[in-house]
Amino acid sequence: MLLQAEIVAAILGIIIAVIALAILASSIRVVPEFRRLVVFRLGRLVGIRGPGLVFLIPVIDQAYVVDLREQVIDVTKQTCITKDNAPVDIDLLIYLKVVDPEKVITQVQDFRQAAVGIATTTLRAVVGDIELDEVLAKREYINSVLRAKLDEVTARWGVKVTAVEIREIIPPSTVQSAMVKQIAAERERRAMITQADGEKQAAILKAEGQKQAAILQAEGERQAAILRAEGQAKALELVNEAASKLGHNALLLQYLEALKNIAASPSTKIVVPMELLSFLQAFLKEGEKR
Repeated sequence: MLLQAEIVAAILGIIIAVIALAILASSIRVVPEFRRLVVFRLGRLVGIRGPGLVFLIPVIDQAYVVDLREQVIDVTKQTCITKDNAPVDIDLLIYLKVVDPEKVITQVQDFRQAAVGIATTTLRAVVGDIELDEVLAKREYINSVLRAKLDEVTARWGVKVTAVEIREIIPPSTVQSAMVKQIAAERERRAMITQADGEKQAAILKAEGQKQAAILQAEGERQAAILRAEGQAKALELVNEAASKLGHNALLLQYLEALKNIAASPSTKIVVPMELLSFLQAFLKEGEKR
């Protein structure tokens, strides 16, 4: 009996030691830099503990862990109705960070779920005031409105919304097919405009080339005419100079020699006008005076 009592006492001692060690271990916490402990003592908020080694009173203190790192929430696709009654599926990402651990624990039950709920309702309200074409074009505007609305609400929870990014906007299938046709038509229009511009530029260059060629040709003809006129003037100057050096008799002899050569042909008849005879008489008189 004594042996049995000793065994039972030893077992109880071991159990008590294990329980004591468990309680002691639970009262000692090592808090990393990116986390904080919100401690309640008998239900009342004591404060924030950490980082480092934190001691808690067993059974009396209760601690909640809060992560201070920036977190991302993936909001699944939400079907929203635009102002022109077109349904679109939108999914987005919410980036937020805890700035006040006390409020995160005391002011909201689950700030992540609450943020998702506000984001979805705000998204539907914003998209409901915009037409479909604007929804596809105003992604940044929707992001900024959602971030401002979320940050305004989550501020009282001790949470800061750093960014809201729409990841994908999916319009209805009929709208997608119409968009594809519109894009194809736009590309064809741009191709036609580019081809027309090319033909226009080619025509302009061709006309400019023809104009330049005509100008060069006219300039060449003008230069040739000037050179011919200068040559003829030079030739006349030389003839005049040579004639001034010859005497009247020599000129008369050359003239008569030319008439002789013309009259040598049997079929040639020379008609001498009276004015020419008077000119010869005056010419001979001038020669005699000299």
